[in-house]
Amino acid sequence: MSKLRVIKDYDKLDLNIKEQIKLTYPEGFMQHLITFTNREGKLVSALPFETEDKIYLVRMNQEEASNIIDLDNDYDDSGFLKDEIKEEFENKYDLADDEFDDDDDDDK
Repeated sequence: MSKLRVIKDYDKLDLNIKEQIKLTYPEGFMQHLITFTNREGKLVSALPFETEDKIYLVRMNQEEASNIIDLDNDYDDSGFLKDEIKEEFENKYDLADDEFDDDDDDDK
């Protein structure tokens, strides 16, 4: 069974989805943007995000990605998700600390 694909603007997302996106991308969105061609044949940039039942492509360009982080109080001045916010969201969604870590620990 394939997952439902949803293309949506960031500001139209449910708060819970936004919080989970922040956990997935605690260092900002810009470096994770992808591009694809939409049904009208236009090139669109978006942030990919996957849940258990859906694959989201959150429409945003690099400037929007930067502005979202700059204006969001959950991120510090360096563009990183604040530790206390990260911990709050992890507890809210019952996630372990290492669930969103990079694969840099493979050498251990």
